[in-house]
Formats: sequence, structure tokens, C-alpha cells
Amino acid sequence: MNFGLIIFICYFVGAIQSPVITAIGIEEYYSSEREALIQLRESIHSNLDLHSVWTGPPCIDNSSKWVGIECLNSHVIHILLEGVEMTGFLPPTFLQNITYLSVLSFRNNSLFGHLPNLTNLNHLQNVIFSQNSFSGSIPLEYTELQGLERLELEENHLTGEIPPFDQQSLVVFNVSHNQLEGLIPQTPVLTKFPSSSYDRNSGLCGNPLAKKCPFVPPGPGDTPPPLSPAPSDSGSTPSKNKMLRIWIIVLIAVAALLVPIGLMLLFLCYHRRAHRKEAKADESGEVSGESSQKNTRSSESYMDPERRIEMEFFDKERPVFDLDDLLRASAVLMGKGKLGSTYKAVLESGSVVTVKRLKDMNGLSRKDFVQQMHLIGKMKHENLVQIISFYYSKEEKLVVYEYIPDGSLFELLHGYRSAGRVPLDWAARLSIVEGIAKGLAYLHQSLPSHKVPHANLKSSNVLISRHEGRYQPKLTDFGFQPLLSSRKSMEKLAMVRSPEVSQGKKLNHKVDVYCFGILLLEVVTGRIPGEFSPVIEGPSDDLSEWVREVVKQDWSTEILDLEIVGAKEGHGDMLKLTEIALQCTNVTPEQRPKMSEVLRRIEEMKQETNPAEPQTESQSSESAGLEKTD
Repeated sequence: MNFGLIIFICYFVGAIQSPVITAIGIEEYYSSEREALIQLRESIHSNLDLHSVWTGPPCIDNSSKWVGIECLNSHVIHILLEGVEMTGFLPPTFLQNITYLSVLSFRNNSLFGHLPNLTNLNHLQNVIFSQNSFSGSIPLEYTELQGLERLELEENHLTGEIPPFDQQSLVVFNVSHNQLEGLIPQTPVLTKFPSSSYDRNSGLCGNPLAKKCPFVPPGPGDTPPPLSPAPSDSGSTPSKNKMLRIWIIVLIAVAALLVPIGLMLLFLCYHRRAHRKEAKADESGEVSGESSQKNTRSSESYMDPERRIEMEFFDKERPVFDLDDLLRASAVLMGKGKLGSTYKAVLESGSVVTVKRLKDMNGLSRKDFVQQMHLIGKMKHENLVQIISFYYSKEEKLVVYEYIPDGSLFELLHGYRSAGRVPLDWAARLSIVEGIAKGLAYLHQSLPSHKVPHANLKSSNVLISRHEGRYQPKLTDFGFQPLLSSRKSMEKLAMVRSPEVSQGKKLNHKVDVYCFGILLLEVVTGRIPGEFSPVIEGPSDDLSEWVREVVKQDWSTEILDLEIVGAKEGHGDMLKLTEIALQCTNVTPEQRPKMSEVLRRIEEMKQETNPAEPQTESQSSESAGLEKTD
């Protein structure tokens, strides 16, 4: 056999790690490093579709064609996969063989599970795992990374105590917004960082935080520290003890004098403040009983939109809370989007809510924000996430939603796929699609004055409530488009996928229809919109474009998600739904159907599939009403 062919085969199957002679020159190939990266590729999902872009050798001398990988001397030295929507669990020890790694960053993704093991990575300088969903404790072996310069672990779900980091090389350290507890190790390195490096960990205490640790009395076996120095042989000890006793007596006398004076001053301050509040209440003529008689409860009146409003509530049956209650709540970051960050907040009363903290809206007037919140907050539908309350200030805008504990449609479709995963079957997908269509049609009916009523429809904004084995979808993040003043700011929303937005054309309800069509294709194909296509050469950002191309070549079943392709009795409905989706994603808005029409067709399809579940009279009349008003 030709010797060059043997070398070529060995090069690509990773059978050797020693130097390989090629026609170009001498190169190194380290199969163990490639295998480690393949472990990562197989364990997570990402909008990069790593199966398509991580092929061949990861390093060729000092360069790499693998996205997010940098090389030097044929070794992997940087792994940078930031903000690429990675979800899944990292293999615990996959990094052990990438021994020359110096930079590791998975910032702003949705990774779960424990932090990876970094033992023996002696060249590691930057470790950035911030803005994910990692849990568990910070591994103690991280303190052994002697060259570590940057460690960023903020905005995760980490628990336990902080290990005693004391590497002199460490210049950036952040563990804020976690669930850590205990005393911050008082090492020279950790105490030099500001309190912002430790903020929003309710259980942490000690320097540099203002919160002091509670005193823990010594146990039975502990030896208490001496209260005074042990006596020495020096003759001056009795005189020193005498002087010490005199000073103690003086200090006690001074303290006895100052304590009552301090209490008197505190009483006077309290009395003066209470008197001012009473005078202010008398001037405004407010009566405490009036607030309980209002239809919409708030800490101040909504009659004048420009007056300061603490919290507005839409459900009179739900217990109210104020901003202080919200700030004291135990908060866990659930995700970060282009509109802002979303938190799960557990109030002291035990109630659990979802809080969306909007960003980049400081130029928005109070009147515009309050009016829009009142418009969308009063809408109630079984397929919409209920808005409970909101808060406005010049610097901070919060929207409080009901908490839906069972995750999103994105997680159901693209969550960590392994042998133990329970796939989302076709019947469940069809039921979810019907619920989404109902919620969207209701929005179109209820917000006729809005150009694009939802404007941010995507699978991660469809939350799932499970009850007795049934999936109930609930749309969230709707109604924000009127609050975004420019087309540039509208790029934060999923509506940017539609052709008319990118082309600067006139917008209407058909933008939502386009986004719904993309979501249908995601449900049918199991593919993330924007990922690389395995069939068409080159990338395709438009999922509908890929499906059209595949169907055109008469490979109809090739588009189906592998998890449902085995349900052959449902293939007809799957292709019918695909046909509806392609009509919804027509590049010409006028040729797309209305949401009322889309809902009617999906309901008919489901009725044919499940004839034992007849449509109720109320459902029929609702569909008819939507059709008339859409």
C-alpha cells in the first residue's frame, strides 16, 4: 500500500500522536485533544451546530478552522464559546488532556450541572463560566491553578463555601449572584477584591462585605483563646495589669454615660420623622381606606401616570407585595435575553414569581410604560403567562409574571439528548402547537392597534405547564414592541427573522405569523432556527429555506425530527403541519394566512387525529369570533 495513503488515514482517524510528515512539511496531531473536544460536541446543543463545524483535525500548526478554538504549535490553547446558546451538561473530565489550555470561556450560555474538573491544567490563566446555570460547589482544586489570572463564576446557581484562593496571579475574581454561604476566606488575595465580586449571595459574610458573620461559640473540645497575655517573669506585669483595670473602668463609665444619650437621640429622630409623615399625609388628604377600594391596587394612585408608582397589581385575589419584599426575595437567574434578565424570586411569604428586569429602556417615559403594561397586563388567557405586577423608575423597570416551573418548549425540543431522554412525541407536539396558535390568535384579536402584537415569538418564549401528563403552552415576552422606539432596537426581538423587518418594509400582524411558521418548523424538524444545514451546502439561516429545498427534492420525511420519525401513522399530519408552516413563512406577507385561519386548520387536523375529543361549542364559537375580528 502507498505509504502516503497510510499516513493520511492515520492522520484523520487519530491513531497516532507522534509527528506526521506531510507533503507540506512537519505537523503534530494530538488525537487526545480532538477526542476531548468531540466529547464536548456530543454533550451539548448550540446554535453553532458543532457537528457540522467541528470536523477534521482541530489544529493545523498555529491555526484552527474549528469555531471557538485557537491553537499554537498544533495544541489547543483557547476554547471560547460565548453567547452561542449552548445547553446541556459538560463532561466532568473532558479537559484533562488539553494540557496547554490557557483560556476557557463559556460565558452567557445555558449550561447545567457541576463545574468541570480543571486538575493538571497548569497553563490555565482565564476561566470564565459566568451567566450559565451551573450548580454545586466551586471545586477546591481550582485553588491549585497557580497561573490563574481571571476567574468569573457570577450569575450561576453555585452553593457551598468559597475555597481559599490565594494565587498572587489572580487579578479578576467574581462569584456574585449565586447561592454561596459562609465566611469569605480572609486570604490576602480574596480580601483585595471589592464587595461587588461577592454581591447577591445571601449566605456570604465577612470582609469585604458589610455583613458580619454570626458568632459561633466554641465546642466542648475547643480551647478558648486567652483573654489576656500569660504572665511573664518580668516585674512590670502587676503595674501593667493595674493600668489595664483602670482603663477598663474608665471605658465602662463612658459607655454608661453615652448609651442613654444615644437612645435619647434615636427617640428624637424617630419622633421627628413620624411627625413629618403625619403632616405630609394631612396635606395630601389621603385616607388609608381609599387604597383598598381601588380596582387596581398600587402603593400610590394611578390617576396621574406621571406620579411615582411603586407596584401595580392586576389580580385583586392575589396577595400584594412591595418593592422591598421583591428586593429581599431569594433570587435565581433563569436566563438572559436581549430584552433583559429573568429571575425566579421566592418571597418571604413563600410565594414564587418570575421577575423580568428590562434593560436599555432608560429613555422610556413613565406614561408610555405604564399605559402599555396596563394594556397587556389586563389580558387573561390560558395560553398566556399572566402578568402579576410591574415597577417603573427612571433607572429600573421590572415586570413580574406568574412562575411556570416546567421549563420552555426550547428545552423540551433541544434539551440534553441521551439514552435516558424521554422524547416529546407527536401527539404532545401537536397539542402544544394548537395551544400556541390559540394564544397568538387571542393576542391578535385583543391588540388590533398593535402592528405586531407578540413580536418576540420563539420556542424559548413558550413556557410549558404540565398537569396530569398534559402539556399546556403559555406565551411570554409579548407586547414589548411599542416600547422600542427604533428599528435598530427592534432587532432584539424574534420578529427580526421576518423578511419585512430586515428589508425595512411596513410591519403588521403577518410578522407574528412568519415567526409562528418558523416555530412550527422547529417542532417538526427538531432543528434550531439558524443552525447549519446538513443537506444543503453552506449555511442557511432560514429554517424554512432549508425545508423548502429538501421538500423540493422529494425527501419529505428527511425533514422530520428523529424522535418522531418512527411514528409513521403521524407522517401525514406532520407534512400537513409543514405545509401550513411554509405558507406562514412566505416571503410575501400578503400571501400568508391570518392566525384565525391557521388556528382553524390546526384544530381540524387535531380533530381528525383524535375524533374522540370533539371540539366544544365554546371552542368553536371562539374560533369563529377570532376569524371575524382578525
